[in-house]
Amino acid sequence: MVKEKNADKVIFDNLLRPVQAYNLAKATGVEATDRFELILEIFTQRATTTEAQLQIQLAKLQRDLAQAKEKVRLAKKGEQPGFSGLGAYEVDIYHEAVKKQVHTVRKKLKKIRAKRELQRTHRAKLDFQSISLAGYTSAGKSSLFNALTEADVRVDSVLFTTLSTTTRLIDIEGKKFMLTDTVGFIDRLPLTLIEAFHSTLEETIYSDLILLVVDTSEPMHVINKKLSVCLETIEQIDASGIPTITVLNKIDKIDQTEVNHRTEQLQNMATNIVTVSALYRTNLDSLKKEVLNTLQNYVKATFTIPLKNETMTFISWLYKNANVEKLAYTGNSAEVIFEAPPAVAEKVRSRVQQMNGQFHKT
Repeated sequence: MVKEKNADKVIFDNLLRPVQAYNLAKATGVEATDRFELILEIFTQRATTTEAQLQIQLAKLQRDLAQAKEKVRLAKKGEQPGFSGLGAYEVDIYHEAVKKQVHTVRKKLKKIRAKRELQRTHRAKLDFQSISLAGYTSAGKSSLFNALTEADVRVDSVLFTTLSTTTRLIDIEGKKFMLTDTVGFIDRLPLTLIEAFHSTLEETIYSDLILLVVDTSEPMHVINKKLSVCLETIEQIDASGIPTITVLNKIDKIDQTEVNHRTEQLQNMATNIVTVSALYRTNLDSLKKEVLNTLQNYVKATFTIPLKNETMTFISWLYKNANVEKLAYTGNSAEVIFEAPPAVAEKVRSRVQQMNGQFHKT
């Protein structure tokens, strides 16, 4: 096959041990690799942030650690380059060297993770509910992110365009939410990669709502398989208890009859289905309404406060953190009707009372 196809590389769907890769390369005359190495290679090409690059390095090192003995045995036979001059205790030395590298990478990732937790804490203090985009790679998550935020996150038809998270503030009918674009899922993602990308996937765990994006234009058996993979991955990262809206994307590629047929077929697997075309901004209003219906624990309240020096500053803060429906000035006071998450509403109540105002939930 290598001669017939003039191939440069042979890729196996199953995992290869170092000796298997070596023997296959020797027999065929070209590099032999496996699915894990292919995924790492793609990840390496796509990684643009320090965190993503470190996570890939960690996955590589963990695999090296598991294969240390076999690699050194091949090196001793002169069949594995890059291991010369290790002395009498080659396995132990190599094993310890890789362990040290793993420790170094983990320390760097821990710092980045701590920074991410600070950012998450800061966002929590703002009291905005968070929404995560999840889904199989190339389902159109970044396109939907751009459509909802009017941002310019890179969009491509290749696998794993997004390997790190991007978060933006979005406004839906006056209510503000934090929307995060996350790394795409893939079938049989190696466990070491799930571990390595845990901090990225963690954004999904801490969200109040998941928008699970599905490419509806693919054949039905492919849609079923990929949706199953997504649901299994969400369960693996302990996010299965989070409310989920299934967004059937790319409806512009099939006719409406087929859209209806596929929506009906997915009813048993998917929850809260909404059909959209992120590319053409089709049905985004329906999606936004479903988001509001799902995250409907907003508190509606009214208050009256006397006009003081700090009143306008407070009202300005309220406009940034809540949905103000009405603002009216009567005599020496201001009357406000607003909607907000419970935590924000509680802050407003406390501040209104401090300013000798009256607060009522409606």
